[in-house]
Order: sequence, then C-alpha cells, then structure tokens
Amino acid sequence: MKFVLPLLLLCSFSLAHGQGCPAGQQKDPATLVQIEQVWLRAAEQHDKAALECILADEFEEADFDGSLIDRRAMLATTAKPSAVPFELSDLHAYVHGDSAYVRGVGGIRSADGKFHAKNRFTDIFVYRDGRWQCVAGHESHFPEER
Repeated sequence: MKFVLPLLLLCSFSLAHGQGCPAGQQKDPATLVQIEQVWLRAAEQHDKAALECILADEFEEADFDGSLIDRRAMLATTAKPSAVPFELSDLHAYVHGDSAYVRGVGGIRSADGKFHAKNRFTDIFVYRDGRWQCVAGHESHFPEER
C-alpha cells in the first residue's frame, strides 16, 4: 500500500492533461508530500496541466528576494528548461481539517553525492473539490556555502 498511493497519485496527475484534475485525494500528510514530488516532476517535465491542478487560482508565492509570484507566473516557469536537477528533502506535512502545510528543503546533489541545500520552503494548501490546492508558498535561501 505504501507504494500504491504514490503510483496512483502520479497517474492521476499525468492524466490531468486530458481528464481534468484528480479528485478524492486523501487528507493525510503522505498525500501532500507526494503532491510536492509531483509538483517538482511536473516542473521538470514542463507539465503545465499537472501544475494547473496543484496551484489554486489565488496562488501566490513569496520568493526569497521578497517578490511575489502569482499562479500565472509560476505556470510560465514550466516553459523554461532547467539545467540542474533539483531535489526535495526533509519534507514534513501537517493537516488541519481542510487546510494543510508542507515544509521542506530544496537543493541539488553534486557529483560526489552531497546534497547542497538551496532553499527552505513552506507551501499552504486547502482541500477543495476533492483535492489539495496550493494557495500560498514562501521560500528562503540558505546562505552561500563557503
């Protein structure tokens, strides 16, 4: 069962392009952690439809430089190729009824296998129409390693 849920979530998001957004998502931390992974893969694979399912219409992210990124701008980033594979770690989700948040760390892994943290993030979700939708996020950069 541990592996079935992530597989079902991935399938439901990849089908979002032609069949609408997934419904009936569980209200549990594991589902939210998996959504974060789907979000990352959707961005890497330029899957705008999957991101449209995750991001609520009113989505805004406070970026590390203080700027606000709205849903339209976030969706536009799917068109830009990324030269560096990004990873998520230290993901923790907390559910409070129909709202939740996920906190984690994003970064890259060097050739020697060491993880280099780039930012810490918090994403805030609401449960609507049978699925989790991200309404807000915040990113903070880690200081440069010396």
